[in-house]
Amino acid sequence: MKKMMLQTILLCCLCLASCSDSEENRPALPPDQEQEKPETPDRPHNYTGLMNKTYSVPVNYEQEAEQRGEVVRIDYDTHDYAEGTGAVRTSTAYVYLPYGYEEHTDRRYNVLYFVHGHYGTAASFFQDENGLLRKLLDHMTENGDMAPTIVVSPSYNYGNPTPNYVDADPYCEALPQELVNDLIPIVESRYRTYAESTDAAGLESSREHRAIGGFSMGAVTTWYALEHTLDYFKFFMPVSADCWSLGAFAGMNRPTETAEYLAGIIRQSPYAGTGFYIWAASGTDDSAYRETLVQVEAMARLTDVFPLSNLTFHEKDGAQHEFRPMTEYLYNALPFFFPNGQDTYKHLTTASTVKDVIEHEAFTGFGQFILPAERRYDYDMPLANVASLLPYHNYVTGERAVETINTMIDYVQDGNRLFYDIYSGEDKRADARKNNTGLFFFRGEPGKPFAIVCPGGGFSYVGAIHEGFPLAIALSEMGYNAFSIQYRTGGAQVACEDLAQAIDFIMRNAEELQVSTENYSLWGGSAGARMAAYLGSYSTQGFINATHDRPAAVIMGYTGHSEYTQNDPPTYVIIGEDDAIASTATMRRRVENLQALGIDAEFHLLPDLRHGFGLGIGTTAEGWEKDAVRFWEKYISRKN
Repeated sequence: MKKMMLQTILLCCLCLASCSDSEENRPALPPDQEQEKPETPDRPHNYTGLMNKTYSVPVNYEQEAEQRGEVVRIDYDTHDYAEGTGAVRTSTAYVYLPYGYEEHTDRRYNVLYFVHGHYGTAASFFQDENGLLRKLLDHMTENGDMAPTIVVSPSYNYGNPTPNYVDADPYCEALPQELVNDLIPIVESRYRTYAESTDAAGLESSREHRAIGGFSMGAVTTWYALEHTLDYFKFFMPVSADCWSLGAFAGMNRPTETAEYLAGIIRQSPYAGTGFYIWAASGTDDSAYRETLVQVEAMARLTDVFPLSNLTFHEKDGAQHEFRPMTEYLYNALPFFFPNGQDTYKHLTTASTVKDVIEHEAFTGFGQFILPAERRYDYDMPLANVASLLPYHNYVTGERAVETINTMIDYVQDGNRLFYDIYSGEDKRADARKNNTGLFFFRGEPGKPFAIVCPGGGFSYVGAIHEGFPLAIALSEMGYNAFSIQYRTGGAQVACEDLAQAIDFIMRNAEELQVSTENYSLWGGSAGARMAAYLGSYSTQGFINATHDRPAAVIMGYTGHSEYTQNDPPTYVIIGEDDAIASTATMRRRVENLQALGIDAEFHLLPDLRHGFGLGIGTTAEGWEKDAVRFWEKYISRKN
């Protein structure tokens, strides 16, 4: 790849001649160091009617997620409960463990037991259609659509399925007993669930964190679980089948009797009222649609037992009796059973340690980037001493760092995805240093422009805790979608490549992120300001094989950057009179040169202010970001 040498003579030429966006004109930046938490729709947590339409699954949920869970096979000893011999036999189940399970040693998990249809197997639930349901669970976990949940796929078959699906009835009825006696104790003692013990008392006390569901004959099994094992499950998800407790197809053919029978079981249990929920579903073109719905409607007429707070029906338009619609039913049901936010992430204090930040469950997979990952810090260092990690910055306090971290924890707690990878797995395997990159996203108003904040640190560390996150949070509170970039250190070249990649990532995923692709801005302090300026001068095509418009505005704080081109965007510059690292004269001269080219540029020199002030809280700079937004908004309104 050809690069431009940023030498003085060439720089002068760039100032007088137009800058081409071709690959041949990419700048080669000096390697020396600077010397200065796809939005998905909200699904209701309370339904207002018996009949409900399901929400569609985001298209990208059919692709592999960046964060993939693990499917584990369990072979376990059980007994012949169906044929009545009690003989010992071996059965198999498959367990989905969400991404991050091994790291979150203090996290507990809800559990869904989901039973296949007659032509399925325990393995097929996670394997069919190229792992469609596993990919769904990966994305739902990654995006925080539901609280942490383990999913188990058991089987009611004793070896091969029966030739006729109706003949599977006794095996379906036997499975709930097998689950409670044999499989659940193994799963919930081996993995971190809410069961304090796996005896009857332990399973009953944790039932609010356990659901059972199934498709077709798996739904028949689910109705049997309501009949026989109500003590151990709170949530029931029968999909496309009626209850056979009074005989095959009794729910369809004898709906009133079936409803009364099930109501009698509920009335005699301690769970009448708020102690259970039936989330039934089917597709409007499903062969079992009517047989399921007619029973549910009969149950709904018994309002003392099955009011809307205990029973709802959910339909997918056009769906048939097949595997694929399962994704939509689960996508809608799981957040209802186990909504994200049911567990509260712990806040930190100035007495908390670096290790507490890195290992915090709200920051799984990226906790190492909250504080300068490039510094060799003491894991036991209290956050009160965080300023020691940012030698090029001033006005850093443990109290403000903790306030920022806790704001980020709350942001994740509210169900927001905070961190995004900008490189693919293949990219990272080719260059391991790209593992140290990504974007922290703080949502503003949907459809509004975005800003990327580039924290400084002399290209030796990324000072996001002081200079990135607080500014991005402030911009999001003003309604703008704001990102703080984690980039490779070591020099301007790789840092700018990462910034270009970040812009390209946002542009390619703008619909999912719900951001406008127009009128974006780049912000930076110190080394980060150089990054913003370089991308303003050369745009993405100056660094990677992707072409995008230059930013609408560049906001630069306290840097000695002097290069510019006649294509530079409007630029806002701020620096303190007492800055001992960046040259105020250099910054002023660059602004004057831009103005001479007819480019709008502002220079702001503030008294009693040192280098690396971030938001400048408690200094003469406090509130400067609002003035910078005013400058940016001039170019948003012009382009609109």
